[in-house]
Amino acid sequence: MKIGELAKLTGCSIQTIRYYEKEGLLKAIKRSEGRYRLYDNHAIKQLIFIKHCRSLGITLSEIRQLIYLRDSPETTCNNVNALVDRHNKQVDLRIKELKELKRQLYILRRKCTIGRSVKDCGILLELSQ
Repeated sequence: MKIGELAKLTGCSIQTIRYYEKEGLLKAIKRSEGRYRLYDNHAIKQLIFIKHCRSLGITLSEIRQLIYLRDSPETTCNNVNALVDRHNKQVDLRIKELKELKRQLYILRRKCTIGRSVKDCGILLELSQ
């Protein structure tokens, strides 16, 4: 199948598919006589795998590692577990950072009341300091 059909079947844009190819996460099996990239069902499965990983916030580097590990089926899944554990810790840190950001925005919002003119806006004055 050509890249347009692959894009429709997976919900990925053609640009995204080309990017994943460039990054080595996806391979076109061959090219047609007209030099079009041709893909098979493995490409569909690979893109679905990548999309699922991306929906979990897994980085391309981590996806590359997971693909490598998946292609080594006889090894233990300790490295897969470790990768997911590391990613989970990153999510915990990001949640902590977002909670702090929310706290700071709440404090900032309390600096201004409705009805003030912009020249007296407490938020803008605070941000200018």
